[in-house]
Amino acid sequence: MQLIHFRRKMMAYRVIGTVIELNCSKYASGYKESLQHTRLMTTSKRVQDRSTQKRVHDLEIVTEKWKIVSKVLFLMEVLKKEAEQIITVRSLDQYRRQVNLPKPHKISDFIRKSPKLFELYKDQKGVLWCGMTKEGEDLVAEEERLLEEHADKAAEHVTRFLMMSIDKRLPLDKIAHFRRDFGLPYDFRTSWVRKYPQHFRVVKSEDELEYLELVSWNPALAVTELEKKANGANGDILPTPGLLSLPFPLKFPPNYKKVYRYGGKIDHFQKRSYLSPYADARGMKAGSREFDKRAVAIMHELLSFTIEKRLVTDHLTHFRWELVMPQKLMRLLLKHFGIFYVSERGKRFSVFLTEAYEGSELIDKCPLVLWKEKVQNLIGYRGRKRRIETFDDLTDMADTSLFEMDSENENFDAELEQGETIDGLGNGLLADDVEMEIGEICNAYKDNEPS
Repeated sequence: MQLIHFRRKMMAYRVIGTVIELNCSKYASGYKESLQHTRLMTTSKRVQDRSTQKRVHDLEIVTEKWKIVSKVLFLMEVLKKEAEQIITVRSLDQYRRQVNLPKPHKISDFIRKSPKLFELYKDQKGVLWCGMTKEGEDLVAEEERLLEEHADKAAEHVTRFLMMSIDKRLPLDKIAHFRRDFGLPYDFRTSWVRKYPQHFRVVKSEDELEYLELVSWNPALAVTELEKKANGANGDILPTPGLLSLPFPLKFPPNYKKVYRYGGKIDHFQKRSYLSPYADARGMKAGSREFDKRAVAIMHELLSFTIEKRLVTDHLTHFRWELVMPQKLMRLLLKHFGIFYVSERGKRFSVFLTEAYEGSELIDKCPLVLWKEKVQNLIGYRGRKRRIETFDDLTDMADTSLFEMDSENENFDAELEQGETIDGLGNGLLADDVEMEIGEICNAYKDNEPS
């Protein structure tokens, strides 16, 4: 009896063990499938992994350099909107997120990093104010003049942008993201869009959203930048938008050897015909080779419109529906890294048109880019302690210099160290947007280069 009982007990254990093993196998299989599904849905890490393999050090330096300048330009815009182009430092506290300055860092410390552009002073009540120096005000006036001179070219690019869209109209809110990239003026939404009634007009939808709508089709503008370069003297011919077979200019990192392995695929892609960005794309099959190559042509055209030949990728993805582009646009940009380069520095990725750069320098610099370089040269330099200047009476601002000295006021000034930039405020910046000195970046890249 004891032997029979022992055998039954052992059989029961085997059954239980088999069930447990099956369940574990089932759960493991399900977990594996879950992980596979998760990997398919995760894109940001894939972007970083893939772009690291094809890193262009010179363009990473460009990204870092303009990240610094953009914060100063934002502050200049804030001051420009003020009636007297001055604002209290306390009021600037609301813009911490835009300049990526978390607490406990002080806005006043941020401003002191550019003493040639901004100046701090106190009023009679001891309130700290910020204004622009004479050099900063002159730069603002120069930018206004340059934007006015660039207005017609910007209007052409906006018109061509509308011509590429499927409904020949785009939300005004979305176009506003490209304001600085296209060289549009500050009053873009309020008055500038109404200065070119022959090209476009502002309309409202049923839900009260504002759209910029194409007024009439202009065949002379339905010519891509690639066609203009290829046709040369014959550029005045007005073709009907249709199939194109022009290859895209390619530029690879000098140390990227794997490109030879894909040489055949690249050559095949370059020879394949594609639909012009200005042709009607209705009915195209998403995911097809023709669909993807047309999307490459659209992105090439949009980047050609920008003054720096680069864009934040978030801004491109806003127009996937209007421009009939793939849902996974980032993968397409990374796939064609000889045409585009994606930099993942900071919280948002940037995409470059590689043909437009020689090393870290933009080949063709328009006056607005040269103006930005002037601003960049005035940011963060070695200097001595400076006093916070004051004005005695707020009511006499129009007649009295805002920068009159008062020796009895507390000295809030800090000494600027050699080579300091805006981002040298400490280690408290956001972890996903860590920034370095330009010199540090150059040295880091040199150290990592294979000997």
